[in-house]
Amino acid sequence: MQAVDITRLSSKGQIVVPRAVREALGLETGAKFIVLADEDTIILKRIQEPSLAEFRRMAKKAEERARETGLKPEDVDAVIARARRKKQ
Repeated sequence: MQAVDITRLSSKGQIVVPRAVREALGLETGAKFIVLADEDTIILKRIQEPSLAEFRRMAKKAEERARETGLKPEDVDAVIARARRKKQ
């Protein structure tokens, strides 16, 4: 599915996503995006929260991978503590 339209940047730095594009993508008010910029190109990538079932699948896969690599809870705690110290 492809939708193409033209929009403008407002004085407040806002861009309106044209109706045809919103409808084609099923976008609703409050949709969140990652904004990527490279030279004269801007890309908006919609961020969608996973469903509970999808989140559980991802968590299970992460747990399996952690077991395979020997990662322990104390390893995670140590990394978090280091990151917090760096942030201060």
